[in-house]
Amino acid sequence: MPLFPLNTVLFPDGLLPLRIFETRYVDMVSRCMRESTPFGVVPIRSGAEVGGLVEAAELGTTARIVDFSKLPDGLLGITAKGERKFKVLKLWQQPDGLNVGDVEFLPAEVTLDLPGEYHHLSDLLRKVLPELGEPYASMPGNFADASWVGARLAEILPVSAADKVGLLELDEPLARLARLNQIVRRVPN
Repeated sequence: MPLFPLNTVLFPDGLLPLRIFETRYVDMVSRCMRESTPFGVVPIRSGAEVGGLVEAAELGTTARIVDFSKLPDGLLGITAKGERKFKVLKLWQQPDGLNVGDVEFLPAEVTLDLPGEYHHLSDLLRKVLPELGEPYASMPGNFADASWVGARLAEILPVSAADKVGLLELDEPLARLARLNQIVRRVPN
């Protein structure tokens, strides 16, 4: 699977706007659009988004291109939607510089109703998402689903990349909500 190492964490159902300018990623996007296939987004542990080799996290999320356009600066803009979490079994770089990997798909999280003790997190999302602009302002919400609420909060909260990776690694929606509840209490208003 083609992998796009980024300094961000994509969760299932999340939207990720990207500016594509490196040839290896323009080619990857063209191939994914032509073949209707996803690519993998993996958080970077060390290295840079632009350039050569990186050390990537072991977990990532497949992303499917849902929109594209030519940006005012002439670059390709895409919006990708997160689909499935996966574990990277092996990562290498092709001669053209594209990172690829063998991956194992992880089971989808169970759909759970949001427990009453976490309704304040859903309320917070309802308030904040429209204020963030695109792509969040027009994102259809599932504010009653514990997994969806936890993933959206994990995406937008101002926490370290390592904390976001830790939240992605949790496979239990209620454990993620419990951790996020602690984080929300620490974040200044």
